[in-house]
Amino acid sequence: MNYPPTSKKPVKDEYYGLQVQDDYRWLEDSDDPAVKEWTNKQNVYTRSVLDRYPNRQALFDRLKYLYSDTTIYYAIHYIEGQLFALKWQPPRQQSFLVRLSSPYDVESEKIVFDPNEYDPSGNTAIDFYKPSLDGRLVAISLSEGGSEDGSLHLFEIDSGVQLPDLIARVNYPTAGGSVAWNADGSGFYYTRYPRPGERPAEDTYFYQQVYFHQIGEPVENDTYVIGEEFPRIAEIELYTTKNARYLLALVRNGDGGEIAHYVRNPDGDWRQVTEFKDEAQEAALGPDGYLYLLSRRDAPRGKILRLPLADPELLKAETIVSQRSGAIESFLPTQDLLYVVELDGGPSKLCVFDHQGIELPQVPVEPISSIWQIVRLEGNEILFRSMSFVTPTTWYHYDPQKQEAKHTALFTPPPEDFSDCEVVREFATSKDGTRVPLNIIRLKGTKLDGSNPLLLTGYGGYGINMTPYFNIRRRIWFDKGGIIAVANLRGGGEYGEEWHKDGNLTNKQNVFDDFIACARHLIERGYTSKEKLCIEGGSNGGLLMGAAFTQHPDLFHAVVARVGIYDMLRVELDPNGEFNVTEFGTVKNPQHFEVLYDYSPYHRVEHGTAYPAVLLTTGEHDGRVNPSHSRKMAALLQEASSSEQPILLRVSMVGHGIGTSLDETLAEETDVYAFLFDQLGLD
Repeated sequence: MNYPPTSKKPVKDEYYGLQVQDDYRWLEDSDDPAVKEWTNKQNVYTRSVLDRYPNRQALFDRLKYLYSDTTIYYAIHYIEGQLFALKWQPPRQQSFLVRLSSPYDVESEKIVFDPNEYDPSGNTAIDFYKPSLDGRLVAISLSEGGSEDGSLHLFEIDSGVQLPDLIARVNYPTAGGSVAWNADGSGFYYTRYPRPGERPAEDTYFYQQVYFHQIGEPVENDTYVIGEEFPRIAEIELYTTKNARYLLALVRNGDGGEIAHYVRNPDGDWRQVTEFKDEAQEAALGPDGYLYLLSRRDAPRGKILRLPLADPELLKAETIVSQRSGAIESFLPTQDLLYVVELDGGPSKLCVFDHQGIELPQVPVEPISSIWQIVRLEGNEILFRSMSFVTPTTWYHYDPQKQEAKHTALFTPPPEDFSDCEVVREFATSKDGTRVPLNIIRLKGTKLDGSNPLLLTGYGGYGINMTPYFNIRRRIWFDKGGIIAVANLRGGGEYGEEWHKDGNLTNKQNVFDDFIACARHLIERGYTSKEKLCIEGGSNGGLLMGAAFTQHPDLFHAVVARVGIYDMLRVELDPNGEFNVTEFGTVKNPQHFEVLYDYSPYHRVEHGTAYPAVLLTTGEHDGRVNPSHSRKMAALLQEASSSEQPILLRVSMVGHGIGTSLDETLAEETDVYAFLFDQLGLD
């Protein structure tokens, strides 16, 4: 492989008496003209390899067709008899905001705001939105280039007229942003990061706090509400009761799963309900005047607590739902009922309880499926969004009086179905004997003779669950007789908080062992072979890819690692890296350092090793994972690998993936499939 040359500029660091050399530290400076030139040359080289695949245009055309007739509604709010939703509908480049009078009547749909008209380049995306409680106004955070660096805009819902109020710095990765309206729609609470001059430059995207804005008043007059006592890596979410008498601030201590809760009463007084040590996680304001909490204290799979908003004393909380056999993922209280999404290693079921904790008949859902959002309607009726590996996202209306879930009109079938596919769940045995769930999606009648192309993916971090999800692009893989496997690794929350903690901090190696066990299981069972096995993952899943192929370079034929983390000794120094410390640990702790250094993909690369083909993708505007990780990893692998397999770096002018335009999505997916098909010799 005739890679572009990369200069070595060694830098040495000492950790607890150990000298660690980094030859490519200079590639961390995104503003350095030499780094820009190097990146451009890498992109040119990558294009020369990917564009040579003879059927690349056919792949692009196929993907464009599959995406072209797909409509998805998500992020639904129900306000005063109206439904608001983000709608993804190619060929529009970005999702747009719509309003409907009924989930059964798409003819009533009205576009409230379309970023594709606001910015015809397709470069502007909606980060989040929140309608006022009277359904008159909507606050929308907009960002450009996939940066998630959002400013808040206000619009009249009926007329679409934009108000002059504009608030900068309300949203940014990783902490995001949030808004909660007051009762009459005259103002709202919002999260904001420090303005220039308020804090040192290194704190620009930390110390998120809450402010109040009165519509029509200068932003400079906005009042501080709460947050000075929150940690540097606070991530704040705001919620109100339907009448806005109570305001809830849910505060995360970075990404490790520690959460505190604060409630503001009608007199304007704040009360801290839980501390980080209390192991209370998700929360919801009930229409019955109670605060509901998902607690992991002495219940790693979760229990639901209830306490009155008028006197939210945690010690007096009532347990409504005790720990069950499955892990509680989320919940929603209605007037008389409590809907609970319970996981069993990945797939979901939707359980129902009354407010005394008595279990009622479950909501009927498809086997091996997942619940992605529940929306409270009037009384005890709900909408819920469900999907599976072979069934596209579908919104159902559930009436507990009838005990039936009805399809709504918020659904458009894809241009091709997956009725020729099936899903089976098996279990791999990890290094320490742990049984790891493995979801295998295949064509019916697939022969287990080791000849099938197989794409294995996983995540294993932050307590995030790899629940069943539908992806139309997989149709291309299945059409070539390919198999998709999704692993439910430790580090996620598929079995509760113990499953998460068994894969974070000093236990992170368990995640990689689980993934390797899944790969070997698939080979041993005859689903595929080493020559046909490919792996793919992004973000923390990109770290997983890096750890997997550096620890076991002979096990995989090709690797796609998207927006990944690879240098675990310096990740906490990245612009937002400190948010990861509660999940990964810190080199300032000697026990953490030892583990981080042992599995850090960048430090596990060995010269002269025959590595598989690797495609690293990243975005220059990524505020969640520094693109320098991918630059450094590509440079080191290109120098070190003794195989003739390509090590490619694809850098685009996008972010972490959120807010990416349709055209860029199609371009990247085409490159990924061209890379995999070329490696496997698929036409």
